[in-house]
Amino acid sequence: MIRFILNVLWLIFGGGFLLFVGYAFAAVICFVLVITIPFAVASWRLAVYSLWPFGRTVQAKPDAGVATGVANILWVVLAGWWLALSHIVAGIALCVSIIGIPFGIANFKLVPAAFWPLGREVVDL
Repeated sequence: MIRFILNVLWLIFGGGFLLFVGYAFAAVICFVLVITIPFAVASWRLAVYSLWPFGRTVQAKPDAGVATGVANILWVVLAGWWLALSHIVAGIALCVSIIGIPFGIANFKLVPAAFWPLGREVVDL
């Protein structure tokens, strides 16, 4: 029940919807550029995760290979840096008040996933 309440508050006050829009925008652009469809899938996965983050976490897939690392470097150049920057800015802004600290921590938890989305999966806790 606590996770549900935190997710609803995150959606309204924590910037969850705006972050979802950022990831969804990146996913749409990557879908349009057909060669970047793997980036679009990863971006959409993180869009849904950033919409409802409490009770789930991101973990690395053990079978990710060298191509995933190269693709992640390309992702950082194209979209990862501004998505991670949005998480950092939102996290700092939310940590200003005591009530916003859990939402700020959730934003900081999304920064590594914004930089390296390929080779990761969202799992329930």
